[in-house]
Amino acid sequence: MSMETTEKLSTGQKALQINLDAKKYGTFAEIGAGQEVARWFFHVGKASGTVAKTISAYDMTVSDAIYGKAARYVSRERLAAMLDLEFNLLVERLDKTRGDKCTFFAFADTVTTKHIAKAGDDGGQGWLGVKFQTVPQAEPSTIIIHIRTLDWETARQQEAIGMVGVNLLHGAFYLNHDPVRLIGSLLDGLTNQRIEVDMIKFSGPAFFRVDNRLMALQLVQQWLTEAAMFTANGESIIPSELLWKKAVLLERGSFRPLTNPMLDMMDRAHEMFIKEPALGGEEPVTMFEMTLRQLQVDNAIDHRDFLDRVDTLGALGKPVLISNFLRYHRLVTYLSRQTQKPIGLPLGLVRLRDVLDEKFYTDLPGGLLESLGQLFKNGAKLYVYPSLDKKTGQLTTAENLEVPNHLRHLFSHLKENKFIEDITNYNPEGLKIYSGVVLSKIHSADESLSKLIPPQIFELIRAKKLFGWGKGAPAAK
Repeated sequence: MSMETTEKLSTGQKALQINLDAKKYGTFAEIGAGQEVARWFFHVGKASGTVAKTISAYDMTVSDAIYGKAARYVSRERLAAMLDLEFNLLVERLDKTRGDKCTFFAFADTVTTKHIAKAGDDGGQGWLGVKFQTVPQAEPSTIIIHIRTLDWETARQQEAIGMVGVNLLHGAFYLNHDPVRLIGSLLDGLTNQRIEVDMIKFSGPAFFRVDNRLMALQLVQQWLTEAAMFTANGESIIPSELLWKKAVLLERGSFRPLTNPMLDMMDRAHEMFIKEPALGGEEPVTMFEMTLRQLQVDNAIDHRDFLDRVDTLGALGKPVLISNFLRYHRLVTYLSRQTQKPIGLPLGLVRLRDVLDEKFYTDLPGGLLESLGQLFKNGAKLYVYPSLDKKTGQLTTAENLEVPNHLRHLFSHLKENKFIEDITNYNPEGLKIYSGVVLSKIHSADESLSKLIPPQIFELIRAKKLFGWGKGAPAAK
């Protein structure tokens, strides 16, 4: 069977292909949802050619004795401990007898399933990973993923975990040269209605050219998840690692690049947000978000342009969320899965108009009212930055924004109850900065750009020649 075939294999075919590959030999260690991945290799036959050992340290005391005590058993840290120990044991015990003709691997998962009867249970979730050699006696490479199981029945959740585990192992062995295809193969035989992969990290010599920020983007582009997140230094994370029980202040934009008024909007909103009684003086997580639509340039996503944006946002030390959430209410619903604390959303007048535009909610049975209910039910608040018309000089705020007559009372209700508030302590000079001017100055390497964008972003753009610095004026369209 060709390893380069474009035909999708079933889960059983993938497991059998691995079992028949005399070079692949390793250990399966699974905690929580049972031996769902290892079961496939025994089920299809010829497992003796692949499986050195399987282990299920289900009891916490037993698990601690083997892998060390853990604060959380379904965690990235527990998965890493499992992979490291099992791989090292395999090499220690078998390198002399098999090391010259086998590529060793350790597969591990730690997963919890969803419990229907448990109040507030948002769903099953867990970590899966594989540490493997690409050639005999080579240094290992690693892939780890985080999943959410979306089925209600425990048996179907376990089935999905087994399938995605086999897909991960098969991809590591036969698609490690093409991580984009590997990501696309993770849901073979499944759909994103059954399982979500919201984080992936590649590391080791097989992936030394891989940028995990681009891999996070691939998860969203290929619809394995609706959103993916990474830190300012590019580390792939899951939302709960950063947002769990934290207040969140999030600014959405295209950030090509972030300008002084964009940063001023975040800073002024932060000043207002931390005064909210519900925060109790707690410092919120502040972050930036880009949707796939905002990443598109000429109807396509340029990966270099994407990394330029991410690099400049990273210079501010803030995490970044990439999402498919076109509407704010879906973004807030997503964030509310991670925290019950307040959510603050700084935005400009154009985006506020979109929030109130009924034509964007024809897919919802309750239309605009349903959207607003989902947006504000969990303590979210909009902080509105004013807009200056460069032709007329008119300043528009939430207070003088014109809305359709039949929405005036609704809009007044939202303002009076402080679901929507104007940012008043803004820098008036920033209102005169427009993105088209900023990009023009970047292309012409105009040093006066330093007055329009944050200094750390300016220095980075100039030093690394981001966004086409100095390439000349863009071609007319």
